[in-house]
Formats: sequence, structure tokens, C-alpha cells
Amino acid sequence: MSFVKSRLPAPRKVPLARTPTPLEPLTRTSEALGVEVWVKRDDQTGAELMGNKVRKLEYLMAEAQDQGADLVITCGGEQSNHARATVMAAARLGMASQVVLRCDDPASPPAATGNILLDRLAGATITWITRPAWAQRNELMAAEADKARAAGRRPYVIPEGGSNALGSWGYVAAAHELADDLATLPARPTTIVYACGSGGTGAGLVTGAKLAGLAARGVRVAGVNVCDDRDYFVAAITRITGELTSRWPLGVTVEPADVEIVDGHVGLGYAKSRPEELMTIRDVARRDGVLLDPVYTGKAFHGVVTELARDRRRFGERIVFVHTGGMFGLFGGTTPAELAAVL
Repeated sequence: MSFVKSRLPAPRKVPLARTPTPLEPLTRTSEALGVEVWVKRDDQTGAELMGNKVRKLEYLMAEAQDQGADLVITCGGEQSNHARATVMAAARLGMASQVVLRCDDPASPPAATGNILLDRLAGATITWITRPAWAQRNELMAAEADKARAAGRRPYVIPEGGSNALGSWGYVAAAHELADDLATLPARPTTIVYACGSGGTGAGLVTGAKLAGLAARGVRVAGVNVCDDRDYFVAAITRITGELTSRWPLGVTVEPADVEIVDGHVGLGYAKSRPEELMTIRDVARRDGVLLDPVYTGKAFHGVVTELARDRRRFGERIVFVHTGGMFGLFGGTTPAELAAVL
């Protein structure tokens, strides 16, 4: 059943994403891995608004409009896809933007490459903070919002990754879209796999999968975490889904046991690449002409490759990999020397 036909009590959204996105086979990658692999092309939700974040922003920016906001404030890593998408969405809707980004040395911030360049092109104000200060990101954004109000602005704060109950609606809808996609394929044990970086995408997919009855069709949802660990994301996703189902009467609940996280593939850490991860990005590009990114999709897909090397049926007979975008990170998230070493 499609999301539109499901009659869910969905909140208002502003159209920003180009959806539905296609589901495409990775033919030669499937042959190499020995399992059927498809990719949900959420890297085609737009150009400057590429990726999964725009699905969440459709709902968050609608609320910002409803509250009369003229400034949006959010946060992320230095090459944050979410920050870039928020900045671009704000510009499209006539709002100003401010992003709080973490880096090694705020006194000497990173060069304007990749997503940082796009943030600056769209006119965002960038506030650089240290990695230790990241633990206080919500308090820091609240303080920036207070300053903006004192200056006569009307700020709207969006959490890391757009990952709250409202933002997760974007992937409740995407889960129904995936249900429609899968209905066109022969029924077989399938795992929908996504890169997990803040929990909002996972919260929407897990909730949406329950609403769409995907488990009864042999479909499960699994996230490959690109930072933190399994316990962190089980707690985060359960919290977000709890807020979602308490705010809107959906008739389902999500328990910690419903949240599957494939841990152990963070590698050197968030946004830090290993040669083998970059080689996976290279291999998918050469085999099927699909570009993954070093921070999210490349790291997560390398996790899939690693798991399959241990157990070819780890994810069932079919994998549907949700491509959450991030290509701009190839131009800032890795160094030329790192890329050259695997080419």
C-alpha cells in the first residue's frame, strides 16, 4: 500500500525532494558478491538537495514556515550532508541559515571544499567548534538561537541529521515507497540496509516497515552504523520512534528488539577512511557506475561487503541498499592522496 493511500496522520510537508526515487539492480556487484543487490536511489532526490536529509527537511522546513521562522540553525561534522541540505533548503525557501560544524581546530577551519563550499555558496553563517565541544551541540545551538532572537530574528533549530520525530516522517514515507518497489519483485527474504549516522532515517524506516507490514513479506531493516556503536543507535532509534508514535496515533510501537544494527564497521572513526573502504567505493563505481561517499554510504556498503565475506546469506537472498547520497563528500571528505592510492 502506498504512503498516500495509507491515510496515515502525516504532518504537513513542503515539497523539496524529487520522489519517488528509483530502485535499481547492481548487476555486476551482485555477481561479484554472490547475492542479489538493489539500490534505492535516494542520491537522486535532487542535486544540491541530494540524499536522505531532504526527505526529513520536507517536514522540518514546513514546521519552520508554520512558526514564521526566517533563520534555520543546525549542526554537523565539517562535511555534513545534512548541514548542506539544510542550507540549500533554507535558501530555496527564502530563509537565512547558520550551521554549527565540528572540526579539529576552529582557529584554522578546513578549506572550503565539498559540502563546506556549498554551505558558503548558499550564504550560510558557519560557527566552528571543537570535537570535544560537540557533546554540547544542542546547548550551543540553543545559545545561537537566543542570540538571533535578541537581534530580532525568528530562528528554528533543527537537530543533528534532522533526526527527531518530525524529521523521521520522511523515512516513514520512504518505507512505504520501498514496499511499493518490492511489490514489483518476486517475494524472497530481503534486507533493507542503510547507513546509520544519527538515527532519524532508521527510526522512519523501522516504523514505516511495521506500518507497511514488510516483516510478513520476509523483509527486515538493518542499519550499518558509521559512528558510535550498536547500543547508542538502538537507544537513539527507540527514543525517536517513541516520540513519533506518542505524538501521532500510528497504532504501532517500536521496541529495542525491532532495531537491527550491524556494528563493527566504523573503522578509523566517523568520516575517517581506510583504503579498503575506498576500494569498495571504487569497485562499485567501476562495476555499476554508482558513486558512494566516504563518510556514509561507502563505509556502510563496505560493512555489507565484509559481512557477506563471512556469511553469504547474512542478509537473506536480496539486499536493498538505501543510497542516502553524499557524493559531495568525495571532494572534501578524502584527500587526493587517499583516493589516488586506490585508483
